[in-house]
Parts: sequence; C-alpha cells; structure tokens
Amino acid sequence: TDTPLTDDYIKSSNYQFNLFGRFINNPSNCCLPSYSGELKASYRRLCMLYHPDKHRDPELKRQAEQLFNQVHQAYEVLSDAHSRAIYDIFGKKGLEVEGWEVVERKRTPAEIREEYERLQREREERRLQQRTNPKGTISVGVDATDLFDRYDEDFEEMPGGGFPHIEINKMHISQSIEAPLTNSDTAVLSGSLSTHNGNGGGNINMTVRRVMSAKGWGEIELGAGDILGPLIGLKVFRNLTPRCFLTAQCGLQFSPRGLRPSCSLMTARHLDQNTMGYLQWRWGPNSAMTTSLVRDTKSSHFTLALQLGVPHSYLMMSYQYKFQDEDQTKVKGSVKLARASQTYLFPVHLTDQLLPSAVFYATVGPLLVYMAIHRLVIIPYTQVLLMQESVRRIIEAEESKMGLIILNAWYGKFVSDTSQKQEKAKVIDVTVPLQCLVKDSKLILTETSKAGLPGFYDPCVGEEKSLKLLYQFRGVMHQVISADTEPLRIPKQSHRIESES
Repeated sequence: TDTPLTDDYIKSSNYQFNLFGRFINNPSNCCLPSYSGELKASYRRLCMLYHPDKHRDPELKRQAEQLFNQVHQAYEVLSDAHSRAIYDIFGKKGLEVEGWEVVERKRTPAEIREEYERLQREREERRLQQRTNPKGTISVGVDATDLFDRYDEDFEEMPGGGFPHIEINKMHISQSIEAPLTNSDTAVLSGSLSTHNGNGGGNINMTVRRVMSAKGWGEIELGAGDILGPLIGLKVFRNLTPRCFLTAQCGLQFSPRGLRPSCSLMTARHLDQNTMGYLQWRWGPNSAMTTSLVRDTKSSHFTLALQLGVPHSYLMMSYQYKFQDEDQTKVKGSVKLARASQTYLFPVHLTDQLLPSAVFYATVGPLLVYMAIHRLVIIPYTQVLLMQESVRRIIEAEESKMGLIILNAWYGKFVSDTSQKQEKAKVIDVTVPLQCLVKDSKLILTETSKAGLPGFYDPCVGEEKSLKLLYQFRGVMHQVISADTEPLRIPKQSHRIESES
C-alpha cells in the first residue's frame, strides 16, 4: 500500500493507462463485443492502482490523486457513446463547450460537427452580449381617468360620448451599451427620447470610465441634446471608509444663453443595514444644500429630505408600504414587463381618488390577464416551437420505415349537424404536438382530457370536445375521431380509408 510513485513505477503504470488511449485512437474498437467489459476491468484496476488512500506521503498522495482524476475523466468519456463521439471529432476542447446536454444523442459525426459550430456561435454571441451589456427602457404613460371619473350625463348628448376617452400622455425611451477598452477602462454610449403632453426632447451621451483602484473610479462625459446643448462633465467616486463614500462632479453646459458651469459634492454613509444618510451640495443654475435619510426594508420604503436653496427650499417626507405575500410578490402601481436586458414600463393613471373599481382594475385585473395569457397562449406556443425540431427528425425516421405520420390533427368542438351550420367550429391544429408523441410507429393516449397534453389547450372551455386525426401508415391513409376523454391507440386496421371513398 505504500509503493512509492517513482519514475519507473509511473511509466509502468502509464502503460496500463494506455488501455484507454487504445480505444480513443481507434474508434472502431467501440464496436467490439468486449469493449464495455475491458473498459470496466481496466477502470477498476487503475482506480485501485492510483487511489489516494493507498499512499501516506503527502506528495505521493497528491500525485496519485491527479492520476486518479484523469482515469475517472477518461472513463466517463469512453463509457458514454455520445461524449466519445464528440471527443473523437474535436478532442478535449469539444467536451468543454456548453450546451451538449440538450443535444439529441445518437447523432452522426456530421451532425455533431454542425451542433458544435452552432454552440460555438451561441457562445460568441453570449460573450458579445456580456461585453456590451445592452440596457434599455421603454416607458409609456396612459391617462385612463375617464374610465372612472366623469359625468355620464355630459357625454350622452355628444356623438360617441358613450366611449371613455383614453390617451397616451407621455413616453420615454432610453438605451445604453458598454464597450470595455482595457481591463480598467470602459466606454458607455447612451441616448434617450421623451415626450409629455405634446412636448418632447432627447439627448445622447458618451462616457469613458477608468477604475483607478479598488476604492475609486473616475469618468469623463460628453453629451448633446436638442434643448440644453453640448455638455462636458467630470465625475469622481471614492470610498472613504467601508461605510462611507464621496462623489464629486463638475460640468460645463453650452446653452443658447451662454456657458453654464455646475458643480456638486455628495457624501453618503451607511447608518445601518437598511438605512443610508446623504449630504449634498450643488452649485449652478439651481444651487442648493440637501440632506436626506433613506430607509429601505422588505416591507416599506421611507424617505426624509430637507433642501435649502435658490429658488427651491422644501421639507419632504415619503412613505411607501410594499404589499407582499409568502412568495414575496410585491404589488406596485404600474405594469412592468421585462425581456432579457430590456425593460418596458406602462404606468396607467386610473383615478385621482381611491375608488374600489380602480383598485381592482389596477391589481387583480392585470394579474388575471397575465395568468390567462401565460396559461392559454404562451406555454402552448412555446411548447410547439420546441417541438418543431423533434418532429422533423421523427417524421424522417418514420418515412424511412413506412411508419406512422400524422398528416392533420384537430382538437376542439366540431359542427357536423346541418341544423348547426351557423355555429362556428372551435378547433385548434395539434398536428405537431401529436407527431411529437409518436414512438416506434405508435401513438397511445390515455383515458384523460387531451387538453392537458403538451402543446394542447382548451379552445372551448366547458363544451364537448373531440380529436380528429388523419394519418398515414405503410403508405395507406387512415382517419379516426375520438372523444375528449376516450383512450386512443393508433394505427388500427379499422381506421383505414378505402380507396373508393
């Protein structure tokens, strides 16, 4: 058990370890009947040989652990046909590419190479996304006060007065991207457009930031806008202590009325885990001295601020309570949809007074709409998209052996009675989801409602539904109609369509 790992010993051991290399260098060996048995036997022998517990000396134990890990990695690759095929084509770098776990197994070398190139492209796209870090915000303000706060009698005499007046009164769009120049320098390009009650404007800014140390950074800003004119600014941030930091900023605005210099200095301190204190001095067109206290917890947000300045001086106190349940769901007075790094904000002004109807439409209404759309539209649509690639491969496999191919499939309420001609059929196309369920030229559905199948949804809630199938098996057309909860197994001889019909 204490055999030293001398050079001669390692060389002789590596001779046994080459058993794995014999399989790697000769892919045809994977077809040998004794491949699996030899592989396991060699793996067990090498594990016993290099197991770290067999050596007491720390240096020998470290060397043995490295060889033991190499043996384990080699066995994991060689014992899995899919990983082995990737290794045979691309080597070790091919196994390091992320995404193989979602790729279908038992593919040809050409298909594996195609998947490798696709995964490499996706990896480069993710790297570019991380480097540029694009961020955007779209905010749309909707004035819907006419829904709840109006005098109906004043509108009855006006043409079209029965419909409430809803309008978009403001909009804001902003976008920014980052471009790392060096390890310590970053350039940021941003722009924004905004409009409110028919008046609007926009600006574009470019900022170059340099991280000077772990305690601070500085940045230079160049900007231009259609109202205030070009801007040159300098900003510096510095951590004074672990609980206190300082920010200094100065700028020069080129306006139609001449140069407008400005300067500001702000210091902040963490008073406790949830409380921050700020002290700010600002000199320029709106000179002021401001002190504020901000406390933010999971259940509330409190702000207390005092400003002394020209032309505005004020004392302000704000308190916000965050409604939340056990799942930490917060209720806010706006609708917010997020996609990747883009944010879309649609605040809706419902009423100037606290009315029960307005509270309902602002809280329960959007939640119910979102749940319905997500359950009835988004989930089925996403499932169908994910099934497209699998369906293509299944159809190719079934065509090669004259197997089961779903030509058309509909699910819902069918209208066949002549007395119900005026009633519209309520059906959905489920050809793709059903073809995805075909396995070994068979389709088996159990005695449950088919609305719960992947890619299905209920097109007519509460009404009687059925499933209509037109499929091909061994080159012959078949057709069947099955009730919603009736079990179904195809193909069947009784479903054949005679050539005369």
